[in-house]
Amino acid sequence: SLSYNGLSHVVMMMTPADLEDFALGFSLSEGIVERPAQIYDIVTQAHAQGLEIAITIGNERFQQLKDRRRNLAGRTGCGLCGAESLEQAVRPVPAVDCAAVIEGAAVQRALDALDAWQPLQRSTGAAHGAAWCASDGGIVLAREDVGRHNALDKLVGALARAPEPRGEGFALVSSRASYEMVGKAAQAGIGILVAVSAPTAFAVRLAAEAGITLVAFARTGRLSVYSRPERLV
Repeated sequence: SLSYNGLSHVVMMMTPADLEDFALGFSLSEGIVERPAQIYDIVTQAHAQGLEIAITIGNERFQQLKDRRRNLAGRTGCGLCGAESLEQAVRPVPAVDCAAVIEGAAVQRALDALDAWQPLQRSTGAAHGAAWCASDGGIVLAREDVGRHNALDKLVGALARAPEPRGEGFALVSSRASYEMVGKAAQAGIGILVAVSAPTAFAVRLAAEAGITLVAFARTGRLSVYSRPERLV
């Protein structure tokens, strides 16, 4: 479970690894905080039924969270479960300012390398991966989780905690491109999102609105671009 300032926020089904990355990434990608410095503390405690991640944030951000808070039981396949209204479920996302331009060959290079960055998937066949790739397709950082949203959150958190800025590049996910994944990418300032599987219609629409280049069905020798194609040459 995840709590902010002692208030329970969400219960997630997730892989118990890279938990601080997840806590920070979730907080950023859900717009709960705008930058890492707004998180004062992250404490993880083990209980008989699972893990609790207790996050401390400033009063202003906490009040904003309470104003739009939703109590949901997070599941690996549902990012909207528990939302009490359409307005709550479909929040506006920021426009992404992205100067990156990548080649199709860079995407292929990242796809070829992704398996080596997914030891959990290789051993279990049950994990999603999310990787940050440089503009030339070299993978810089990757995270895994049983849930695709969680894997992306872990990546966002790991990038935010990294000692060096992430630089220009793109995010590669081993899953489909859902509305939630695009929304998280927008909140994290990711301008190019590449998915191995299909996009949803809602994801395509949101990507266009946010100015994100959405690439899906990325496989060996093929890919499809659904929005902002000028960033892929």
